[in-house]
Amino acid sequence: AAAMAGEALSRVPDVQIDGDGVFKYVLVRVRGAGALAKDVVRGHGWAEYHADLFERTAEELARHGLSCECLGGGRLSHRPEERKIHVYGYSVGFGRADHAVTTEKLQAEYPDYEITWADEGY
Repeated sequence: AAAMAGEALSRVPDVQIDGDGVFKYVLVRVRGAGALAKDVVRGHGWAEYHADLFERTAEELARHGLSCECLGGGRLSHRPEERKIHVYGYSVGFGRADHAVTTEKLQAEYPDYEITWADEGY
């Protein structure tokens, strides 16, 4: 079961965000069987609330036998024409995500981007 959970976990993309614009994001810890876990970033413009992002993520993961918890949220400003992403703000419901972790995940996904973060702003 652990091997299957590990495989399911490895298939979960580290980053899924919209290609352009300013939108909310959540940092989610995904858990497989045993001690296996990883943090993923989800950010989309369709979400009115951070909880919308988390609930949809949780539903998708549950179908693969994975559980998750929300570590916090914020906002992303994604400007592909400038190759820039700025991470900032917080979630009223979930608190502030660790933007440094989010930035690290985004940098791995967008290696040729300038990615910055700040604790101020909403």
